[in-house]
Amino acid sequence: MTNVTLGFIPEPLTVPLEMVLPSRKVPEGLLGSRKYKQIRSSIGAIGLIEPLSVGPADGKSGQYVLLDGHIRLIALRELGFDEAPCLVATDDESYTYNSRVNRVSTIQEHFMIRRAIERGVTPDRLAEVLSVDVSHIIKKMTLLDGICAEAAELLKDQHFAADIGRVVRKMKPTRQVECVELMVSANNITVAYAEALLVATPAAMLVDGRKPAKLTGVTQEQMAKMEREMSNLQGQYKMVEQTYGQDILNLVLAKGYLAKLLENKAVARYLKQRQPEVMAEFESIVQTVSLEQ
Repeated sequence: MTNVTLGFIPEPLTVPLEMVLPSRKVPEGLLGSRKYKQIRSSIGAIGLIEPLSVGPADGKSGQYVLLDGHIRLIALRELGFDEAPCLVATDDESYTYNSRVNRVSTIQEHFMIRRAIERGVTPDRLAEVLSVDVSHIIKKMTLLDGICAEAAELLKDQHFAADIGRVVRKMKPTRQVECVELMVSANNITVAYAEALLVATPAAMLVDGRKPAKLTGVTQEQMAKMEREMSNLQGQYKMVEQTYGQDILNLVLAKGYLAKLLENKAVARYLKQRQPEVMAEFESIVQTVSLEQ
């Protein structure tokens, strides 16, 4: 079995802020920006949610180089914090770190808001700190209400509008999973697409058993056709999902065989002279790196 090397030590380490060294200069005007004020207010109200990311401690000085979290570090110092939780990288990749960071997903944001509220922070206070309407906080807080665990798992790393939850929760769990799979595979996790899937959902697969109002400009016949096409699309998706592994294996084998075949100069010369179309297809397969191509 191949060993996987973790990029960070799993448990955050509490580090004195005086031992954390910034790795880049802070842009001019940052302290007066809306983003900085929002982060500072958030930390002041509910504390630091996302730990700082630092490189390994220097062997001589014991100091840590900051990889990500420069704005948070400034805010912590301004607010009088003496220490902060830090994720320590197992190697020094400060020059490429920001391009490797996965920002907080919508569901992670939901859990952060729920955690803050459980600690006693009111939705009104959160809305004030984040400079948003309180209704936005409520939507984020109730994002997963009525959403089955399987659908939530599919969405856990995605970024989408909170209103997606309002639409998806009107469907029964099986249909929720089907629609989320379609949205993720199509890379189209939008409220408009979710509402179209809802309208195309049979009444038996809706929580209240009633069809939603039809889309503006769509006739009853078009609605029925949409339902059939969505059902066919789901069947095709499942079929592709089942055969994807075998298709990849076939592609790898074909690519390897054709690469060796074209290394034979006599064969390559013959194909170029007698079958240029076939030669072009073979070369295309050899250069293919995924089924999407």
